[in-house]
Amino acid sequence: MQEYYNYIKALHLIFVITWFAGLFYMPRLFIYLIEAQDKPVLEKEILSKQLKIMARRLWYIITWPSAALALFFALILLYIMPSWLAQSWMLIKLVFVVFLVAYHLKTHQMYRQIMANIFKHSTNYMRIWNEGATLLLFAIVFLAILKSSFHWIFGLVGLVGLGILLMLGIKLYKRYRGKN
Repeated sequence: MQEYYNYIKALHLIFVITWFAGLFYMPRLFIYLIEAQDKPVLEKEILSKQLKIMARRLWYIITWPSAALALFFALILLYIMPSWLAQSWMLIKLVFVVFLVAYHLKTHQMYRQIMANIFKHSTNYMRIWNEGATLLLFAIVFLAILKSSFHWIFGLVGLVGLGILLMLGIKLYKRYRGKN
């Protein structure tokens, strides 16, 4: 199995990338669907129908299969390298992966509500929600690449700093949109 390690690692990384692509774009589609509700009836119907088709294809053809395959190949990697489970960086990374799966499942719940024309969240909420995937991506990638050479305090400070920058970006975008 060791001779296949790099192939399995490459497949894991490919499916992590496509999983995140879906997680990044799905809230954007939610924003467009929420905004479409304020359009005139005909435009609202056309936009909603098309955006729901796009969301359904993204969610079920790309995002869910990518999540399953990323996790599948991750389990194989852990099977090949069980010593990783004794390393603190991997345990912390796995905590973030649990948060990522929870984020995915919550996004799925939002998806089901929006497909049923239940709009519980604002576009601003969805913009903030979208940044959750960004924070998880940064945490997971830095842990995977830097491993034990990465001190958790610097990581936590960096993650908080990134979160603050993302929130400032959202606030600036909201202000910009309000002026236009």
